[in-house]
Amino acid sequence: MISALTSGSFRKHLTEDLIPFWNKMTDMERGGFYGYADECGIPDKNSPKGCILNSRILWFYSASYNLLKEPELLEKAKCAFEFLKDYFYDIRYRGVFWSVEADGTPLDTTKHTYNQSFAIYALSEYYKACGEKAALSLAYSLYYVIEEKCRDKDGYFEAFDMEFNPVSNEKLSENGVIATRTMNTLLHVLEAYSELYRADHLEQVKDSLLEILSLFKCRVYNEERGICEVFFDKDYNSLIDLESYGHDIEASWLIYRACEVLEDEKVTEDMMPVIMGLALSAYNNGIDRENNAMNDECEKGIVNAKKVWWVQAESVTGFYNAYTLDSTKAEYLTMSNKVWEYINNYVMDKKTGEWVEDVNPDNTINKGQALVHPWKCPYHNGRMCIEMIRRLEDQNH
Repeated sequence: MISALTSGSFRKHLTEDLIPFWNKMTDMERGGFYGYADECGIPDKNSPKGCILNSRILWFYSASYNLLKEPELLEKAKCAFEFLKDYFYDIRYRGVFWSVEADGTPLDTTKHTYNQSFAIYALSEYYKACGEKAALSLAYSLYYVIEEKCRDKDGYFEAFDMEFNPVSNEKLSENGVIATRTMNTLLHVLEAYSELYRADHLEQVKDSLLEILSLFKCRVYNEERGICEVFFDKDYNSLIDLESYGHDIEASWLIYRACEVLEDEKVTEDMMPVIMGLALSAYNNGIDRENNAMNDECEKGIVNAKKVWWVQAESVTGFYNAYTLDSTKAEYLTMSNKVWEYINNYVMDKKTGEWVEDVNPDNTINKGQALVHPWKCPYHNGRMCIEMIRRLEDQNH
């Protein structure tokens, strides 16, 4: 099989499909980016704007600029940065809101740890792109908010009101449970702190990273099954038998990324059983062998075989990362390649260049799936392209 895993294939998709699509989402009138676009890519200019979407767009353009060095990408990043700074950030109580109206009026003033994390992640990348001190300052403000308001001695909590009083965590709970702590939020705090530490190397952020890695190893990772438990009560008791294939393969490479950033061989050695264990279980249990794509999840032994867009993106990067860590596992390289082929065949929307959110188990697509909404963004697929371009080009030098 001739490998489709070429830097050129990812570069072409990034520059000819994803960037042009998201350029059209710029709100030239009210700032930022539109919060919704239908299945044809037509934006609803009056739709509310989610902070997670805005942060992910900020990250996407900043990271694309850091790779491609095209000035117009930095201009788009600045557009997202200014909107975050002016409208999502709460000057009075600190932290960022969940959503605002199209004109920036606060809508859902929930302060969610996950949301704060994505803003840190994006602001750190923007700071690396242009050296904007205000972005780094804002990132640190959010870091201290999380550390002061969103945690206890055992780890991180989830949802708060505008003044950081705890509220119920419906936004990041699923499958019929309401979780006090989640693997998903912890993973993206880890991701955000990794990039903040990479940007500025503050010792306190390093300490936070080490603590989070310990939580993954000791509280979240189920060594016997090679998976991360997903939803927890306050004491880290798992609330449901759930294997989230996409989160596990994503966690595998993001945990390794944190180890890379820390540059500590002992930490990397300690975390390697988790990193490789997650990749192995995702490979053994999560793959639809007929289609060579990643299923969604397995709840109480029942597999949900729909193919979710972001899960496929993380599989390409995650399996390639696992292969680079153990080149005897050629099956990981093969699977990364095959999932990329599946994405090209079924997940990419041929008219717009963006990705369809869900593909049915028989590879049909339900009509009416929005291409842009508060959770549908250029972060997973854009990051896959950027990561794979860098990794494949580094390999060839």
